[in-house]
Amino acid sequence: MDSKEARQRMMEGRIYPPGDEEIMAEQVICMQKLWEYNRIEPKDMDKRFAKLQDMFAEIGEGSYIEPPLHANFGGKHVHFGKNVYANFNLTLVDDSHIYVGDNTMIGPNVTIATGGHPIDPALRDVQAQFNLEVHIGRNVWIGGGCILVPGVLIGDNTVIGAGSIVTKDIPANVVAYGNPCRVIREIGEHDRQYYYRDRKVDVEVRDGRLEPLPEQE
Repeated sequence: MDSKEARQRMMEGRIYPPGDEEIMAEQVICMQKLWEYNRIEPKDMDKRFAKLQDMFAEIGEGSYIEPPLHANFGGKHVHFGKNVYANFNLTLVDDSHIYVGDNTMIGPNVTIATGGHPIDPALRDVQAQFNLEVHIGRNVWIGGGCILVPGVLIGDNTVIGAGSIVTKDIPANVVAYGNPCRVIREIGEHDRQYYYRDRKVDVEVRDGRLEPLPEQE
């Protein structure tokens, strides 16, 4: 197939040849930008954000990614909201679009993959590929070492436990973990009172700021 059809199939979730010359040429340009981002000095925070704005499809104010960042297309198909934080070694298989909502936190060594390959050996023998978008809601926490496979959706406010492999959609406002990742419980009153096991919450949010609870007489 020609490059125009290959590119169209690439973004439509259909089978295509990822080694197409024009697609590969575009990828090299993106990878060069990624290489440059990973070598910006820690003191140059403004320069890092400016580079992310150049690399990503969208990236909101206050968002930050700890280098090293790994991405097939250097973030070209990645849409980050505001105040998204990603720890070291984030891997984005961004052959298709990845959407991440505001205030989401991503732990170290997380992989978010849009690219997959057919099971049929004949198709894999010619490196056939397909891509499915990944959608992550706002205020989500994805623990370290998680893997999100192509096509999944994670709802707002949900927590994905460390080391989970997310193979299907996870709804909003739940705690989910495991391999495969599954819903364990809803987020509720207990979570508003205890932040970790028997440790009680002793702060509150006032006017968008974290403040200690008033001392009780």
